[in-house]
Amino acid sequence: MAQPELPPLPITRLCIERGPNMPSAAERALARLTEMKGKESPPGAWHTVTQEQIDAFARTTLDDQFIHTDPARAARESPFGTTIAHGFFTLSLASHLVTTIPRPKPDPYEGRTVGINYGLDRVRFPTPVRVNSRIRARQSLATVERKDERTLQMIHHITIEIEGETKPACVADYVTRAIFAS
Repeated sequence: MAQPELPPLPITRLCIERGPNMPSAAERALARLTEMKGKESPPGAWHTVTQEQIDAFARTTLDDQFIHTDPARAARESPFGTTIAHGFFTLSLASHLVTTIPRPKPDPYEGRTVGINYGLDRVRFPTPVRVNSRIRARQSLATVERKDERTLQMIHHITIEIEGETKPACVADYVTRAIFAS
């Protein structure tokens, strides 16, 4: 009895893109990131913190303490002489600020399909961010580890600095995950 003809086996995307013995995007990224551990990045772009941004954050988080939202009262009664950004607003800008840091070549995140904020460790706000101040971030990679065949987890030491200030606005250990194409 004749066997029915089976359809050809599909060639997997994995074999087409990288071949059976070539390193995956996650493996290449792990190698590149391991070389970067402990090295501080150049600073990212400056960002001006406006009263409109502070007010929008206050409305969103329901934190409308006068030191953030009432310029006249803050000028009279606060020790800062003006309104200041919420510490958590400054921290929330970290996601944006780190994207403005120039990436090394070759890009260690080449092949990444998504990045995820996974958490934070040890966060401090040494200096308040006065309204209309300019802030920017720099970072250094503290750890990188493989979580599965497509996922790396990193901890970056993030410093958000304020133009003209000696102490930073925020320092934090920022935990992220990068998921790569297979």
